[in-house]
Amino acid sequence: MPISYESDLYAPVKAHLEGLGFTVRAEVGKCDAVGLNGGTLIALEMKLTFGLPVIYQALERLPSADFVYVAVAVPDGRKARANWDAQVPAAVRLCRMLGLGLLSVRDGLVVAHADPAPYQPRKQPRKRARLLGEFTRRTGDHNVGGTTKRPRVTAYREDSLRLADTLAGRPPMKAADVRKATGLANASAILRNNVYGWFERIDRGVYAAAPAGLDAVVQYADVLAAQRRRDHGAQAPPVTSAAA
Repeated sequence: MPISYESDLYAPVKAHLEGLGFTVRAEVGKCDAVGLNGGTLIALEMKLTFGLPVIYQALERLPSADFVYVAVAVPDGRKARANWDAQVPAAVRLCRMLGLGLLSVRDGLVVAHADPAPYQPRKQPRKRARLLGEFTRRTGDHNVGGTTKRPRVTAYREDSLRLADTLAGRPPMKAADVRKATGLANASAILRNNVYGWFERIDRGVYAAAPAGLDAVVQYADVLAAQRRRDHGAQAPPVTSAAA
């Protein structure tokens, strides 16, 4: 039976909570429903669709209840249901981060996706290392949020720019010489893969700057200037108390 109104969610959700030992009543205070089991008080907010409105309401109930659940309807139609199924993992993560429970109702059946509990995300060292590496390898803050005037400057693009700048205005160079001149251990791979089309392979292991690479040197002149400033700073001798 299709769910057309929020009130259609109440009966199956109530039955589910009663099966867990709760006595449930609707429209208690500002809550869509409240359940009590011994000394444990739960609040329930119901919406036809999952989104910020029901999350906001649930967060308002947290101070007055031990636990808060969000209950939503699973939409009808194959495509709509597929979209919901794809959304569930992100919805579960969000609810767990906020300490909320998540229930869904499909064909009169209730599925408990997440129980309300304090959430401590599991750290993933590899993802952290990638994020930190991307941050530290950049020479500065070269991107502006929301702009599409030029492609985003990543650490990989900065490395490619360094190679293009090294090759610009010079005769073709061996990859090993480019690596030595730039200090980039991944120079050969960047030249070989040529992701941006900035390099021309003249001979085996020999490269030159392509027209697109010369254009990039001009387009990203500010990034190259930042690289040079950082390189100059890295090479400067440390200031000692004696020198000061």
